[in-house]
Amino acid sequence: MSTLPADPYRTSLRTAADWGLVVLAVLTLTALALPVGALGGDPAGWFGGTPAPLFLIGVVLAVVAGRSAPKRVWGAWVELAGVALAWLLPLHLLNEGVDLSAGWGLWLFLLAATLLLWRVMGVLAGVPGLTGSVVVPGLFGLGLLVGWEVLVRGFQVPAILLPPPSRIASALAVHGPVLWDDFRQTVLTSVLRGYVMGCGAGFLVAILADRVPFLARGLLPLGNLASAIPVIGIAPIMVMWFGFDWQSKAAVIVVMTFFPMLINTLAGLGSSERIQLDLMRSYGAGYGRTLVKLRLPNALPFLFNGLKINSTLALIGAIVAEFFGTPVVGMGFRISTEVARMNLDIVWATIAVAALTGSVFYGGLALLERATTAWHPSLRRR
Repeated sequence: MSTLPADPYRTSLRTAADWGLVVLAVLTLTALALPVGALGGDPAGWFGGTPAPLFLIGVVLAVVAGRSAPKRVWGAWVELAGVALAWLLPLHLLNEGVDLSAGWGLWLFLLAATLLLWRVMGVLAGVPGLTGSVVVPGLFGLGLLVGWEVLVRGFQVPAILLPPPSRIASALAVHGPVLWDDFRQTVLTSVLRGYVMGCGAGFLVAILADRVPFLARGLLPLGNLASAIPVIGIAPIMVMWFGFDWQSKAAVIVVMTFFPMLINTLAGLGSSERIQLDLMRSYGAGYGRTLVKLRLPNALPFLFNGLKINSTLALIGAIVAEFFGTPVVGMGFRISTEVARMNLDIVWATIAVAALTGSVFYGGLALLERATTAWHPSLRRR
């Protein structure tokens, strides 16, 4: 009875995993030989007064249990518990008053934990559904935040240079009402109005330029020129033209979003294939019906590209425009005034709100794109 030859791909993966465990073991053993930090001026070892051995035992047990799990995915979840224990250790030591910058043992241990997290995310990324599309990006973002917290507090970086995420979260909770007023003025009043006007104008002019070819040939060079204009140059001009309220911010947003929408719409309208256009002509369809039935549906991926690009440009334009004049409220106003007062906690909290707003805005458009263009070949290949 003949046996099937071993799969070289699986063999290489198994070999790489074995070498990965060897690297993790070497890093961990090296970390045990070094102090975790200093406590009261004296080196703090792994087996001193700190509960570091309990965390270490938990991580080792999680790795062993994960490797012996009957299914690879279940093993990855068990190893993830070990990673969580490893990254909770420095937070506990910081609360106990240990100076983590005085020893390198803990940092080597955390490096090994990071490599283990990399392996876990590699396994979970291959799982279809929410695990691969939501859980893995969430783990990556959470890992960055925890690493930021540990590194900043562990090496005692001054808060004026870079505060830890916990301090930013505290500022968000304390100054919540002020940040909400800023959000309402910048996003709900200025960004949404300017975004709708800029994208709408770009779309309508693109339809007109598609119908009148010489108009397209004249507008595209202007689009390239407008994209090179710095927003910091046009923002004060718009403030002088339209005043300090939302109108000047919306004008800046219109300038920034008009041409990206125009160019993407024109590219989408030209994406229909010749055989499709010939088929519509054979049915006796005119320009309007061909536009609605064929060309606009085919242009949807390009339209959403323009909308997603403009979702970030609109927020940036509004915040920068508020540096040059606004009512005493708004994200840009808050950043400029609090930097002058050295209240950097509020500044970082405002930046966090802006980043979260931009991410939610972009993510909502991406979900809408998937819901409306799932039939398109560009999405079926993803």
